[in-house]
Amino acid sequence: MTEQQYTLPRVWTADQAGGGKFAGINRPEAGATHDKALPVGKHPHQLYSLATPNGVKVTILFEELLAAGHGDAEYDAHLIRILDGEQFGSGFVEVNPNSKIPAMVDCSTEPHTRVFESGAILLYLAEKFGAFIPTDHSGRTETLNWLFWQMGSAPLVGGGFGHFYAYAPEYYEYPINRYTMETKRQLDVLNRQLADQAYIAGEDYSIADMAIWPWYGQLVLGRLYDAAEFLAVHEYPHVLRWAEAIDQRPAVKRGRMVNRTWGEPQEQLHERHDAGDFDTRTQDKLDEQAGA
Repeated sequence: MTEQQYTLPRVWTADQAGGGKFAGINRPEAGATHDKALPVGKHPHQLYSLATPNGVKVTILFEELLAAGHGDAEYDAHLIRILDGEQFGSGFVEVNPNSKIPAMVDCSTEPHTRVFESGAILLYLAEKFGAFIPTDHSGRTETLNWLFWQMGSAPLVGGGFGHFYAYAPEYYEYPINRYTMETKRQLDVLNRQLADQAYIAGEDYSIADMAIWPWYGQLVLGRLYDAAEFLAVHEYPHVLRWAEAIDQRPAVKRGRMVNRTWGEPQEQLHERHDAGDFDTRTQDKLDEQAGA
């Protein structure tokens, strides 16, 4: 479909926002649209999320912390259905005024500590438990370099490439070309970084990997936007090697399942309140119980 000429208005108004998958929840104002308190579980950390790449970052870290023996990292993961606008409930807005997932409350502190933005949550938990972040100044700085690289770069992949490639109401040549070029440039940045080392920030697995893998790892594995062939991901062999290695980690497999509502039923754990939920509360098990 060819692009139509766009006439720039003197003043933009919301009725010019257009369609697309997220048209029903996008709006030019912040704040709550309705009153709704957030549920609170029994564990020290209350996570409110969905298994988008940004949400998966945090559930992977929680599962890695628990696998490493940090029992105090137990958490409840409550599902926030963003297409239903649940992120605009008053309770969620109180935790995250920006109305984006993930958001977390640490109930082990007094007063309770709210943490929003996925990178901030990763850093908060890594520092709290002294895990997956180097203690030496140089190593810590390199890890944070890449954590913040992801926070600044991925919106061009998600809101840019992903939106126009997968979610816009029709194809537009200019933005697809623009954001495809930038996405491939970023993949090349990672490919060069991973050419001579196992992980993003060095030889140790860190929160930098946990931040970057849900976006770029899943992209090259063909799970994000179904765009692997379009992006010719075989051109980034070091990224592929790294992505496949992380994909095999048991904690990563569990983290991907939490707050997931699509895909194979056995890979969906809508809410996680106990480690045993992976064995008893995945959607296939719930469907079996409902049909029994």
